[in-house]
Amino acid sequence: MKIKIFFWSITVALAGFLFGFDTIVISGAEQTLQELWKDYTLFGSNDNFHGYIVVGSALFGTIFGALFGGFPTNKLGRKNTLIWIGIFYTVSALGSGLSNDPWLFAFFRFLGGLGVGASTIAAPAYIAEIASPKNRGKLVASYQFNIVFGILVAFVSNYLISTYVVSENAWRWMIGIEAVPAIIYTLMVMGVPKSPRWLLIKDRKEEALKVIALINPDIDPDVAIAKIMEAESGHSKETVFQKKYKRIILLAFAIAFFNQFSGINAFLYYSKRIFEEAGLANQAALLGSIGIGVANLIFTLLGMYLIDRLGRRKLMIIGSIGYIASLTFVALAFFNGWTGMIVPISLFVFIGAHAIGQGAVIWVYISEIFPNHVRSYGQSIGTSTHWILAFIIPSSVPLLIAKIGAGSMFLFFAIMMVFQFIWVLFVMPETKGVSLEDLEKQLVPNEE
Repeated sequence: MKIKIFFWSITVALAGFLFGFDTIVISGAEQTLQELWKDYTLFGSNDNFHGYIVVGSALFGTIFGALFGGFPTNKLGRKNTLIWIGIFYTVSALGSGLSNDPWLFAFFRFLGGLGVGASTIAAPAYIAEIASPKNRGKLVASYQFNIVFGILVAFVSNYLISTYVVSENAWRWMIGIEAVPAIIYTLMVMGVPKSPRWLLIKDRKEEALKVIALINPDIDPDVAIAKIMEAESGHSKETVFQKKYKRIILLAFAIAFFNQFSGINAFLYYSKRIFEEAGLANQAALLGSIGIGVANLIFTLLGMYLIDRLGRRKLMIIGSIGYIASLTFVALAFFNGWTGMIVPISLFVFIGAHAIGQGAVIWVYISEIFPNHVRSYGQSIGTSTHWILAFIIPSSVPLLIAKIGAGSMFLFFAIMMVFQFIWVLFVMPETKGVSLEDLEKQLVPNEE
């Protein structure tokens, strides 16, 4: 693996670090914020206001970022979009940390959500387009690694601030500190080259030649460009909604749909609250959240190691089995009032199953199944599905726990993972080790 490609991939993947930090940092502050703004209601309920406005505002932003992020990713380019994402993260962190009004807080969190949603298109697309088929899986999965690393750092940051910042404004530090890594990322990403495949789509062949020669000096750039241009020939006016792309749209939709119906974001955003529901004290719940972050990181590294060895399907099969077993045990524990370590242990298994399966695979898979000329728009379909559900499901958690109980909620997630298992076995094709142009030939039918 070329050192330059690795460095540029990791730099771009740092957008994932900010994604993980931004979305999870709210977990340490959300109960304080609900108490602070307890007089605000939505549809007559403070739980609704807290879930859909205070917590859900960032998730709502991700929907718009994912729905419309394909446009700047295609028009401005992968690199320029990634720079703007860093600016959005910075403004969001500073603005929400300084806010005194819940609606203003929600607005700045919404801006951060726009960055998150757009990053799930631009970052995997960029990495997939500069990586070799042999290493594409692990390099794109480095985006997921940075997501879980950001999650872990957010959990640790929340714990340290709650322990050492004895102040009613501790929540401001929890959320505002994200500005530091956001500024560092923005400066770093300015130094990466533009995607050669994007340059070719925009008919900037001379620039693309220079970038390809920089990426891989061992190959003839003219030969590499000829292969890419052959795949693009005659497709300049196509849209992702043409009939021949129906199969890959359904694949992107399905993997994103099942990702959220595992309950992963519902658990991560409310991990502290769920641990407390299981009988852990406040500080123990925060420490449990840090442990979840560590487990997520370790199993994500394992998933990165295996994704180009075992392939995407096998990791999804392993993950599905782990999901079903762990979620079933969590549901039974809540139904039967089991105390002790059964819930924390089961949730650690759950996080491991996610990290090695869906977590490692989703962004890789969505970024590689679409042809170059419709990649950003196709990714937008998959990622917007992911984020619409990531808004609806976690935002409903406070109400779900209050109305049907944690046991019924986790049982529902377990049943959904049975359907994912069936989908992986009978529908999901393997993409390991195949070039992006060859994947197009395999997944998209020829139309005369």
